[in-house]
Amino acid sequence: MKKDLLKLLDLSSQDILTILDTADQLKAMKKAGIQHPFLAGKTLAMIFEKSSTRTRVSFETGMYQLGGNAIYLSDKDSQIGRNDPVEDTARVLSRFCDGIMIRTFAQEEVETLAKYASIPVINGLTDFCHPCQVLADLMTIREHKGKLAGLKLCYIGDGNNMANSLIVGGLKCGMTVSIACPDAYRPDPAVLDFAQQYPGMLQCTPDILAAAKDADVLYTDVWASMGQEGESSQRKLVFEGYQINDAVMAAAHPGAMVQHCLPAHRGEEITAAVFESHADEIFDEAENRLHAQKAVLYLLMK
Repeated sequence: MKKDLLKLLDLSSQDILTILDTADQLKAMKKAGIQHPFLAGKTLAMIFEKSSTRTRVSFETGMYQLGGNAIYLSDKDSQIGRNDPVEDTARVLSRFCDGIMIRTFAQEEVETLAKYASIPVINGLTDFCHPCQVLADLMTIREHKGKLAGLKLCYIGDGNNMANSLIVGGLKCGMTVSIACPDAYRPDPAVLDFAQQYPGMLQCTPDILAAAKDADVLYTDVWASMGQEGESSQRKLVFEGYQINDAVMAAAHPGAMVQHCLPAHRGEEITAAVFESHADEIFDEAENRLHAQKAVLYLLMK
């Protein structure tokens, strides 16, 4: 693997499978009560320019379970990009810490941080992609379905960072991916260009039921992500109907599972009934953020 986890586009299919296999092993050790302080004495700096419950708790808990420590730096605590240029922050933290996790807006900031840091940098989320979430998603799908290759994954909603990363991760793991989104909200052109390496494996359509047809996994996300609050009213009009509901479940393969990266807005992108009937799968997915990220931390920082 490379020094950093900046985006799934940078990883090979084998890199992804190595992370998933390692996550499975670490999860099994945790469930069996086996201590695994593989990162004893190591410190992770966590930079949050976008706040998050799940990302902070899962990384902080993960470092603790691996025997290390995590330092939380909010946008109020950190001078990154203001008094301190990103380049300087990268070099200073490299003298203090053993790894950096950053959750921010611009992908360029993460790439610059990694360029100047001498320690591993992990992308906890940007507007372009969310690699840690999709690693947890792939782990959960494989747990429930026993495989990834040959499955159909359908994502319904905004062609956002989640759609971008699901396309890349799904295709690299041998899945067929369908995206149901309005034409004006398609995934990033760089991701669509990447998908051309997998002819016939990606469908992008505004037709929700066509996208969901025979899907093994149905996935959705909020209509307005963090930072898009000002567009919320407009997006509710645009995305009305882009919802996992009984009709979508009926179009999917019998026994299809449901995933949601949370937080969920019941009655918008997913009905309350579908959410609750698939809550075990969704909260397995939430838990697997911990195990997948521990695998990344171990592989990059050991």
